[in-house]
Amino acid sequence: MSNSPQRRLLLQSVLALSTAGLLPAQARSSNAWPSRTVRLVVGFPAGSSPDLTARALAEPLSKALGQPVIVENKVGAGGNIAADAVAKATDDHTLGLMINGNMTIARILNPRLPYDPLSDLTPVSLIGTAPLLLAAPANAPGADASQWLAQARAAGSRLNYASPGVGTVAHLGMELLKARTGLQAQHVPYPGNPQVINAMLAGDVQLALLPPAMAMAQVRAGKLRAIGTTSSGRSALVPEVPSLAEAGVKDYQLEIWNAVAGPANLPAGVQARLATVISEIVRENSMRERLFQQGWRAVGSSSEGLRNRVLSDTRALGDIIRQQKITAG
Repeated sequence: MSNSPQRRLLLQSVLALSTAGLLPAQARSSNAWPSRTVRLVVGFPAGSSPDLTARALAEPLSKALGQPVIVENKVGAGGNIAADAVAKATDDHTLGLMINGNMTIARILNPRLPYDPLSDLTPVSLIGTAPLLLAAPANAPGADASQWLAQARAAGSRLNYASPGVGTVAHLGMELLKARTGLQAQHVPYPGNPQVINAMLAGDVQLALLPPAMAMAQVRAGKLRAIGTTSSGRSALVPEVPSLAEAGVKDYQLEIWNAVAGPANLPAGVQARLATVISEIVRENSMRERLFQQGWRAVGSSSEGLRNRVLSDTRALGDIIRQQKITAG
């Protein structure tokens, strides 16, 4: 009976069912992944800095993985709509190109946010970092950053500062700068950095923290003045601009960054493979140069390195949010 046709057919059926059940797990954790197109979701419009980074990454990532990588823009809520879409993805072929706010402080700013950055996203790899640059009108007083800071303190609450929105790193960074220096400038939020620059050029606000690539175009045109960067020392992105630390501002270091993340259920094998592939792409000379032109210092990191950065920034920026009682709405 053990070798009967019915017995053999039953064994073949069991084996087929077992294999069918195993294949998805194997594909998810081995080099069989990806098996189809990978989506790279971006929370900002075409032409924005995160979008440009995603599109720079998509082609070499597609080549390395052997499957198409398409960039999909899901705009809104400061990138949190896209982050939520990634967090809720039920497959392992959806990734996100995130900014630091989406992966760190989003839930602290808004407890009603439908995803938790720390538990619903899987860190993959840091892409690039940049300090912010403290900019002022071209005719701002003071011969250097120290003198400018003294005059700005003396002006008290008569000065206004701009940011691209409540809870952005530029907003929180300025609140931290106020705490470190005694500045009392009042916050005026705008929809984005282009509007911030326009407001400064119109004289409506007197200072702002801006991405160096955006700020320096106006500085070199003689329309804005660079006071200092938020890096611990001079940044290779703008080596001609001193850091605020050089002007005597202590315990003040701040960076913006972008990274790739996946949903919480991203298998460990896929996470590790992606981290290796992406960090190799980011560190390649042509990609480093491309990111530099976009205003980023290329990094590339392990998943653990990105996770540590997420936790560190969540603590630091979360402290500012709680101390200043800042909310997103």
